[in-house]
Amino acid sequence: MGEGGVLVEWDWWTVDFGEAHAGAVGVLVSGSEPGPVYFDVGSGSDVPSTTHWSAYDGRARRPRADALRAACACGWRGAAEYPLDWDVIGDRPLYEADIDLTGPLVDWNAHLSLVRDKAVPLPEPLGALLVDMAEQLTATAAEAPLAALCDDGLSAEAVGTALGITRSETLVLLLTAQDR
Repeated sequence: MGEGGVLVEWDWWTVDFGEAHAGAVGVLVSGSEPGPVYFDVGSGSDVPSTTHWSAYDGRARRPRADALRAACACGWRGAAEYPLDWDVIGDRPLYEADIDLTGPLVDWNAHLSLVRDKAVPLPEPLGALLVDMAEQLTATAAEAPLAALCDDGLSAEAVGTALGITRSETLVLLLTAQDR
């Protein structure tokens, strides 16, 4: 989720940083970052919205992006702006216009390089403990996958529903798995 509870559709992420430094193509309208675009789907209380760059194409009374830039989940925004040439784009939706997103991607990767350089390396003994723990969890999941599911915070009802069995059948399976 982004600011104000708006769902942000991230374009890029890394295993190293996950959602903490997920990246996206940001949009500038009249020099500033606009709010989300809302879609009129008729009556009802649910009004879908997005901040995905391709929605800012000026169609259906949506704002039209002047430029793109890199954006990161941590709040960082790229300084470089990549203007959109609407004479070339014409009336096409942005997602059909073959927009070059290389600039924002390169800027976001440069941001991640700076973040990596500032990161504190994990002490070797702690890294070894984490590897051991991950191996033990993997072995437990392989030997008793049902127990691993419930250890993951899933309720017996949720596990039972996923397996297509009743709650009481799930509890019996869990007790059996614990006794192994």
